[in-house]
Amino acid sequence: MLGLWGQRLPAAWVLLLLPFLPLLLLAAPAPHRASYKPVIVVHGLFDSSYSFRHLLEYINETHPGTVVTVLDLFDGRESLRPLWEQVQGFREAVVPIMAKAPQGVHLICYSQGGLVCRALLSVMDDHNVDSFISLSSPQMGQYGDTDYLKWLFPTSMRSNLYRICYSPWGQEFSICNYWH
Repeated sequence: MLGLWGQRLPAAWVLLLLPFLPLLLLAAPAPHRASYKPVIVVHGLFDSSYSFRHLLEYINETHPGTVVTVLDLFDGRESLRPLWEQVQGFREAVVPIMAKAPQGVHLICYSQGGLVCRALLSVMDDHNVDSFISLSSPQMGQYGDTDYLKWLFPTSMRSNLYRICYSPWGQEFSICNYWH
């Protein structure tokens, strides 16, 4: 008997709610028809905007209409320029993008780009970044040899590399700016 009553109960509730259906539909949140907030992508050391073409295509495919800007600044060897110089350049590039997006933007930053973006957020009091995603960034600094450092300084030893990075000459290179 309970099984029959349990099966009939949903149908009875639907009949009782039917007159209120138009009100319920008005009160329900509208489906998300607008595109998502704009996305700004910042590349890492020795990369370029071309390195993120697959990410751009993926976002465009999965979220049609979303404006995605992969910034084309400090590409390749230019990414070795001092980090504060890069921060200033990226700041000039993102300000107009942010101005066109009053609801905010998403910032995706890879490797050294994560350091640039973190510094950018720290010096921009009026930014409208909703989400900051730092992918594989050395946020706590870097110590030791990496593939890049081995390529740049093949004979340097880990214990002496700081002498180069903390010299006035070494501070002209971004990788020495985040040495820890």
